[in-house]
Amino acid sequence: MSVGSSPLSSSSPLSTDAVEVRDVFGLTAAMVAVASESFDEAHLADLIEAELRLLDHLDVIRVGDNVVARTNFGRPQRLVLAGHTDTVPANNNFPGHIAVDPDTGDDVLHGVGSADMKGGLAVMLASARLHRDPGVDLTYVFYAREEVAAVHSGLGELFAAIPEWLEGDLALLGEPTDGEVEAGCQGTMRVSVTLAGRRAHPARAWMGRNAVHRAGALLVALDAYEPRRPMLSGCQFHEALLALSIEGGVSGNVVPDAVTIMIGHRFAPDRTIAEAEAHVRSVVEPFLEEGDSFEVVDAASAAAPATDHSLLATLIERNDLMVGAKLGWTDVARFAERGVPAANFGPGVALVAHTAGEYVTRTSVERTWEALDDLVNNPE
Repeated sequence: MSVGSSPLSSSSPLSTDAVEVRDVFGLTAAMVAVASESFDEAHLADLIEAELRLLDHLDVIRVGDNVVARTNFGRPQRLVLAGHTDTVPANNNFPGHIAVDPDTGDDVLHGVGSADMKGGLAVMLASARLHRDPGVDLTYVFYAREEVAAVHSGLGELFAAIPEWLEGDLALLGEPTDGEVEAGCQGTMRVSVTLAGRRAHPARAWMGRNAVHRAGALLVALDAYEPRRPMLSGCQFHEALLALSIEGGVSGNVVPDAVTIMIGHRFAPDRTIAEAEAHVRSVVEPFLEEGDSFEVVDAASAAAPATDHSLLATLIERNDLMVGAKLGWTDVARFAERGVPAANFGPGVALVAHTAGEYVTRTSVERTWEALDDLVNNPE
């Protein structure tokens, strides 16, 4: 609960004339006050691009609604900071407000995108402004359309158009981790399984075969499934295999001749997509017969923890950060697929992301900023 609410202005600019250059929390509030729902990020991209082009130590390029900037000092290592500019649709929480937590005295910024992930974007923009002589070269990737289907991903668009701009030794994604590190991520897969039956009139049901009834045994097996929990590089992952939806039936007077179950699988980074598919098949195949089907609808790779990378290890050890496994899927996987180790590191609590009560605290933003600032200035 918070008190002393102060509404944000929907016209809040990002310029240093409006937000003191080291006030990363104030910059987060300015970001939250700019609407940027998926497919409508152009205005925020315009503001970010304008700010980056004022900085003569950066090269800047724009592709669609994506903006990338980077230094070129010839440092031994390059750190990529990446974050998505879009939010989910507002839920009576735009443009947001700032209040004070009566228990802690901390400033709390409420509003869509506050946790996911405009705090992370503010940390990135502050870094671009302040790190003019960094100990590592820096790349800033502000990309669109992360909160929608992967086919629309702005990061995917950038990897297709200008992959050389995204190269680096380590990537940090500003997803909400409350200033701790969530290493790697699990892969994701959806499989459509269709079980066949034979139509008949319900009054003569023995003449048919009820496909919906056939689904029962498979659903029982999924309910009893014991997921793996592998420990990788000190990170505990937790897989999942479950039914996501079921569809079947023809009408009120026909024995159904088909039922389709959508199965979701989250798999740890020690398995490839092919190995994950083989595992799902091993669970499902005992219930399949001739005429049934098994189809992988979509899949995305997992990413191994990069905790042994020197830059990430320095960030963790110097700031005594907690390290955990990312059980969901994030764009760290896109970087890892292209040979760039990556981790999730940003302000905000993931549990409140996408909710009407989404928020981020000043403490979370400033703790994240201070750790990053120290790493960039002193990478060794």
